[in-house]
Amino acid sequence: MSTELFTESLFSRVLLQPAQNSANDLYIVSGYASSAMAFHHAENLKQQGSDINIHLIIGMTARDGLSKTNHLGFKNLMEHELVGKFECSYLINRSPVHSKVYSWLSNKEPMTGFTGSVNYSQQAFIGKHQGEVVTECNPIQAYNYYQSLIDDSVFCTHQDAEDIIARYSDNRIVQPSQETIKEDRNGCDSTFGLEKITVSLISQQLGDVAPSSGLNWGHRKKNKDKYNRNPNQAYIQLSSEIYKSDFFPVRATHFTISTDDGKTLICTRAQKDAQGHAIETPHNNSLLGEYFRHRLGVANGELVTLNDLHNYGRTDIDFYKVDEENYFMDFS
Repeated sequence: MSTELFTESLFSRVLLQPAQNSANDLYIVSGYASSAMAFHHAENLKQQGSDINIHLIIGMTARDGLSKTNHLGFKNLMEHELVGKFECSYLINRSPVHSKVYSWLSNKEPMTGFTGSVNYSQQAFIGKHQGEVVTECNPIQAYNYYQSLIDDSVFCTHQDAEDIIARYSDNRIVQPSQETIKEDRNGCDSTFGLEKITVSLISQQLGDVAPSSGLNWGHRKKNKDKYNRNPNQAYIQLSSEIYKSDFFPVRATHFTISTDDGKTLICTRAQKDAQGHAIETPHNNSLLGEYFRHRLGVANGELVTLNDLHNYGRTDIDFYKVDEENYFMDFS
């Protein structure tokens, strides 16, 4: 068995290449993990034509808890976005596990194993601000290690999972409450120490809701009679001050947004150039438009107007940065 240490191209080496060599199941034990990483990984596997089942156990939840954004993100992936292709469990009934072990199976037979320092997160696998290392390991032992933890874990979709995780969650990463959000609007700069920005839904150039971009992106006309896209398609336009900052992840990185009304959106930065001046839901750009039309009381596919925002009671959105891959959006 090779003992070579790998420090470069870890995302491709550990999470993509084995799927091109007949593997069809991946079993992961990771101290920490992010729902945005699971979606990002699944999207890349899909793009290379791989049909993979991902099984994840997060090992440090019993000690450090989990942000509500991540929890809701994992539930959304397991129940909706990646149903039948992804399952996530939290380790709860034993000492926390800080291990990072990846076991690939082909037709239920272990074929490739990796272990090292890299958590199942984008920050670890594709970020540029920390060094990570992995090495190949015995795939049978890696798979057996995953199996040994199953009885001490609970699916993220289990009815008791949120209560169990909440017992251990640190207040620094618990979602802002409506009371603290209200206090925040009255002059504080952040909630629970979370960095915050406010994004306007009104075009600075027009002083109005843009008729064929932003929330109305789907209303760009192909010709006089037909729309070029689903009329619900939308994106959130970022000002240059925001998209040139490091508040949101760089373009093509996925991140999870949970909302004040309990919804979860997997998003990325996109549009014209490498700076990514807009936020989109990459797998279905109509999700944002449907979400905001529902909140505003506007029928699906209808044009969103400035009057709609005024009637609702606000023309902007507050974003709170939980961590590099998880955000909270307040449109209450």
